[in-house]
Amino acid sequence: MSGLIGKKIGMTSIFDENGKNIPCTIIEAGPCVVTQVRTEELDGYSALQLGFDDKAEKRTTKAEQGHFKKAGTSPKKKVVEFRDFEGDYQMGDQINVELFTEGEFVDVVGTSKGKGFQGVVKRHGFAGVGQATHGQHNRLRAPGSIGAASYPARVFKGMRMAGRMGGERVTVQNLRVVKVIADKNLLVVKGCVPGHKNAYVIVEK
Repeated sequence: MSGLIGKKIGMTSIFDENGKNIPCTIIEAGPCVVTQVRTEELDGYSALQLGFDDKAEKRTTKAEQGHFKKAGTSPKKKVVEFRDFEGDYQMGDQINVELFTEGEFVDVVGTSKGKGFQGVVKRHGFAGVGQATHGQHNRLRAPGSIGAASYPARVFKGMRMAGRMGGERVTVQNLRVVKVIADKNLLVVKGCVPGHKNAYVIVEK
């Protein structure tokens, strides 16, 4: 699937032709360099390995330096493989934001913001305030009962409880490309994408 590595710049809003305010996310998509070409004969599958965002040589291992040197490019911070990439590309080729067109739909993959240890109200959307049912007596944000006593004498797997939240790989599907600003390598998509500002994201067709 064709796509690019990008960086989440932030959010804004624009007005469409009907005067409706649309919340949008700005992504710096590319330019990405083809650092390796996978083929059916050698690797058993076809894919393109893309690199994005320059990295200091002193922070790059010798093996990585050799890998990027073979592609004729400087070391990159983020490297991602895209299977069955449409088009014929060779090592060292650059792919920019013009891969996308306005009006088409894309999927964006990123890592959600880490929230740390959170309770059931924030983590699972429990009501909290309300009738004191299921054993929840006078503690408004407490989870209530987590199971019966002597039988089954354990807590079932998957029970929604407090715990660490966020910091997970999240895919947001079918976001419409509102604008492509080719000279600045910017992609404006409708809606929000996971991650903090300057977080790496993967934009797939």
